[in-house]
Order: sequence, then structure tokens, then C-alpha cells
Amino acid sequence: MQATAYTYDADTRTGSVLLDDGTPVAFDTAAFDAGGLRLLRPGQRVRIERDDAKITLVTLQTF
Repeated sequence: MQATAYTYDADTRTGSVLLDDGTPVAFDTAAFDAGGLRLLRPGQRVRIERDDAKITLVTLQTF
């Protein structure tokens, strides 16, 4: 699933994304670390994976 990075805290490696319908969904440190990213900027397109309502992976969207 695709989303747009909305917030990101580099100290805690947590943040939130906006789904394409505008719904904000938070992600935790484990989801950020699972994607292997080092930094995330608001506005970047990301790919996320979800398990029920929890995001389990955040990584950059590549074409």
C-alpha cells in the first residue's frame, strides 16, 4: 500500500503517514527499522505494510 510521509521524529524514529484518502496512521520504531531507512522527510511517497490496523513496515516507494 502507498502513502505519504506526514510526520517523522528522528530521535524516536516514529511518525505518521497519510493514506491516499487523507487518513493519518502512526508508525512505531519497529516499523521504521524494518524498512531499513535512515531518514524520512514529510511529503515523501512511501510503501507501507499493515497487520490489521498497525503499520509493520515503512520504506520508500520506488517505481
